Amino acid sequence: MRQSGGHLLILSVEHRSHYLTRIFGSPYYGCYFLAATIFSLGILRDHIYQLALEDQPYYAPVHQPILGGGLFAVGSVLVLSSMYALGVTGTYLGDYFGILMDAPVTGFPFNVTGSPMYWGSTLNFLGVALYSGKVAGILLTAFVFVLYWFALKWEDPFTAEIYAKRERERAKSKRGGKNQ
Repeated sequence: MRQSGGHLLILSVEHRSHYLTRIFGSPYYGCYFLAATIFSLGILRDHIYQLALEDQPYYAPVHQPILGGGLFAVGSVLVLSSMYALGVTGTYLGDYFGILMDAPVTGFPFNVTGSPMYWGSTLNFLGVALYSGKVAGILLTAFVFVLYWFALKWEDPFTAEIYAKRERERAKSKRGGKNQ
């Protein structure tokens, strides 16, 4: 659903202590700062990936430009449509800042996969590797896949708990209102 998982520890600290919110004076400004940082680091990551592939040997059996282009196109649709569906704060982990969505997004691409940004990004890496015929790109894609898989194992339950807590607070508030 989101960008890469290296920021998860920082975000769990933000969720508990609101340190970025305090630094920037608002949960929205803190989230926008994080969004700009993650987006910029993503561009740098993609650039380094491209540079790494340029130095690797070409391997003809891996060179599958049509498949690679198709995977890249599907991955891009998943990433871009999920960013559109979630907006900036939904894409860049606003829920860790207390910026919660009213309801889960269930339309496309979330009706295809629960984590379209992770899967789309993985397809993009694989597509580039196949398009350029680089075995190293396939190995890096496998590494990215494993990192995303671990990130989701931590992120999904943490995010679910944030929303479950909100629902418990709403239910408690409704019960409290009936007792008055």
